[in-house]
Amino acid sequence: MPLVMALAGTAWAGSWLPLAKDGEHDPSDPGLRLLQEPAAALSELPPTRDTVGNEVDWIKALQRHYIHPRSRILPGGKKPFVFNHDVIMRKTGAMPMVRFSHKAHTEWMTCGMCHDALFKQKAGATPGVNMYAILHGKKCGRCHAAVAFPLTECKRCHSVLRKQSVLRK
Repeated sequence: MPLVMALAGTAWAGSWLPLAKDGEHDPSDPGLRLLQEPAAALSELPPTRDTVGNEVDWIKALQRHYIHPRSRILPGGKKPFVFNHDVIMRKTGAMPMVRFSHKAHTEWMTCGMCHDALFKQKAGATPGVNMYAILHGKKCGRCHAAVAFPLTECKRCHSVLRKQSVLRK
């Protein structure tokens, strides 16, 4: 089902299946009626430009104050420090280079969620950042194979085109 976007700030139609028909939940479970249906939970949030995952642009939802994620679970934890810095990853073979937006990530999370367990803080110091590892739930795949946008949307990360080389005689 295609997305239909109405006026900004109003509901739109996504292609969410009811929980009883999504293949993940047991339709005979009496507790299912206690859960919020995806359409009720997500239809007021800004849509993505594609139709994968849950079809919500979570960065826009955060920036437009549709959602207010907790910065910590326990009292006294640190609030995330928003770090407005992009890293360009050039070792991507024939694919466009990867733009990693620290801002998009640090609006949600603290630095310690990735550094130094998944990634070293020095650019280029982390071995094994490749699609094989990511597709197996390592590095970026720790979240992007589970809770963040799906790995099937290559252009979301591989977004920096290389300059075309010109051969001269």
